[in-house]
Amino acid sequence: MRFPKTSFFKKRQPPPNPVIHLSVEKCEAERTQYQFTQNFKVGRDETCQVRFSSFEVSRIHIEVFFQDGHWWIKDLESSNGTFIDFKKIDTACLVNETRVELGNEGPVLTFTPQGEAEKPAERASELDEYVEHYFGDSGSRPAGERTLFIRQAYSQIQQKQKWRYGKIIAALAVLFVIVGGYAVYQHVQIGKQRELALNFFYSMKALELDIARVEQKVKKSNDRQLIAKARSSRVRQQEMRKNYKNFIKELGVYSNDLSEDEKLILQVAGTFGECELNMPAGFVREVKNYIKKWQATDRYSKAIKRAERYNYTLRIAETILDVDLPPQFFYLALQESDFNINTSGPKTRFGIAKGIWQFIPATARKYGLRIGPLSRYRRPDRRDDRFDFEKSTAAAANYLRDIYDTEAQASGLLVMASYNWGEHRVNALINKLPENPQERNFWRLLERFKNEIPQQTYDYVFYIVSAAVIGENPRFFGFDFENPLADIEKTFGG
Repeated sequence: MRFPKTSFFKKRQPPPNPVIHLSVEKCEAERTQYQFTQNFKVGRDETCQVRFSSFEVSRIHIEVFFQDGHWWIKDLESSNGTFIDFKKIDTACLVNETRVELGNEGPVLTFTPQGEAEKPAERASELDEYVEHYFGDSGSRPAGERTLFIRQAYSQIQQKQKWRYGKIIAALAVLFVIVGGYAVYQHVQIGKQRELALNFFYSMKALELDIARVEQKVKKSNDRQLIAKARSSRVRQQEMRKNYKNFIKELGVYSNDLSEDEKLILQVAGTFGECELNMPAGFVREVKNYIKKWQATDRYSKAIKRAERYNYTLRIAETILDVDLPPQFFYLALQESDFNINTSGPKTRFGIAKGIWQFIPATARKYGLRIGPLSRYRRPDRRDDRFDFEKSTAAAANYLRDIYDTEAQASGLLVMASYNWGEHRVNALINKLPENPQERNFWRLLERFKNEIPQQTYDYVFYIVSAAVIGENPRFFGFDFENPLADIEKTFGG
């Protein structure tokens, strides 16, 4: 027998998912309002339905999907985490209106599932009727013998245990108030301490710049008393640095939740004058990427061995320390020349950069280096001071210090960016930032101008930072030698 084709035999289509609304409350996106009925992703990648350019957001940060009658959010192993009510989540159900933060101080999103609030009530209505029928105040309703028996039994149990449960509930309520209040108190206190640490850090940087300006004037005056006072100010400044380091350790910035490489990245960023508490999301991940690039070749090992062979390491570190900069600027010379004294760069409209520090002619002259007669050729020249290790290293240290005290505003990473391409677009971008350490630093440069920073300069900074991170514990990263700067750090207190 052949049945007629009717709609009854057609495959039943599942009902469409309810709409979920998404609004962007913080940070720039392509739009501020979205609505979806299908699963979607949020991140920086072009495949994401909601895209951000913010550095705090991972390439594919979260996925939002509909399952078992509810909308859910899932963190896709993002670098900086996903937070609801200040708690980091992996997966969470989006019930009613839910505010979600991507990363620390990242974009804030509000998810509102349409009709989500009514569904639990609808499903619970049948259960409520049973509860009311058997256990509610239903004396006026007709009831059978079984129902009356259940009501009487429940009433006796209720009387016997009311006092016990009342005490338990009261005790729990007090406990919840205490624990909840303490948690809130702790959160507020930690927030205050972090804010205090931030203010401490940038006040310390501002003081450092003030001391540097005074020192410049003192040197010109040759007044011995003023020179002595300037030196004592430097000593007090070093004490402040130690106090700050102790403070952030107490705050748990270098907590056990971090891996060894993540701790080293924070440590190196702080060494170069960037605030660990204000680090943009994604920075740690990016440094890890450049560490892998160093690990993929033997360039790092060969360069360090060359520096050790010619005794460059200690001499560079001491010269840089003499101008009160961290000895880790040693790795800038690695990126410039692999510590090859005879290196010459390509021809440019600014001339040919030469020597370990790759000075172009104009900058070399500015810092007292003699330019040899072969300056227009890519050849070593013993009459060119750029090939003189002692003279060029002293000039480089002074140049780095001058950048540090002026346009870089005590930001070591901005110093690197400016050193690499100061005559071009980088300094123009740096000078668009306000002239104070809190607003002019590498974090702000990334935040505002990441897409405008020349790729060469971006690579340059991350190669140096990642090289310095490896240098703190080379064996951890698979290299067969010790920290090149270990002796100098022991001698001068790191």
